Amino acid sequence: MKKTTWVAIAVSLLVAASSRAMTGKTVSYKSGDETVSGYLSLPAGTGKHPAIVVVHEWWGLNDWVRAKADRFSRDGYVALALDLYRGKTAGASADVAHQLMRGLPEDRAMRDLKAAFDYLASRGDVDASRIGSIGWCMGGGYSLALAIEEPKLAACVVNYGRLVTDPATIASIHAPLLGNFGAEDQGIPPASVEEFEKAARAAGKSVDFKIYAGAGHGFASLPGSTAYRPTQARDADARANAFLEKNLKKG
Repeated sequence: MKKTTWVAIAVSLLVAASSRAMTGKTVSYKSGDETVSGYLSLPAGTGKHPAIVVVHEWWGLNDWVRAKADRFSRDGYVALALDLYRGKTAGASADVAHQLMRGLPEDRAMRDLKAAFDYLASRGDVDASRIGSIGWCMGGGYSLALAIEEPKLAACVVNYGRLVTDPATIASIHAPLLGNFGAEDQGIPPASVEEFEKAARAAGKSVDFKIYAGAGHGFASLPGSTAYRPTQARDADARANAFLEKNLKKG
């Protein structure tokens, strides 16, 4: 995607997020020998709830991602938006976002993802057998990575995130998968999406991927951005909501 498009998305994110009142809180937990933090949003009511690991885009843990976590909590989930950048965000700078993403150590990111899962599983208000993940862009790829590394993950949503090609890796996934992708995405072309879905089905996996005509990368990120496609975004969100409810609430 062109740099100017990314900048326009970032500006839209910041403007829209500034008007939202956040309802969650920052929490700390262990990732290996380190203490990390994330944004936790809790649903109403007592007892054990399903939970979701919410994974941010390359911009970092900004208010748009926090608002997503808040929305999931209103739907009855304990939602944790982890902070892969450890306190850094890109603001509206695509250059900074690119640097942050490229500078993120893969092993540390995976450790933090698993730590987020483990933190949710350890909570008294979470049903550890009903934890899923969702991410967008870079976060979509890491949502899938968590499904690969964590066999207890109960559902995984990938919104235009990077995919894998190794058949053995695909065969190792236990969680049902849902993916939303753009037909005009230059970074994740439809052919690669179709190849992954074919391999996953051949391995007996539960996978439901959809490619949206007229949509490119970031089409469901935020109303007002140049990449946003309202009809496709609403459908992608509805698909994710129904998928998570089926696998985390009714499973």
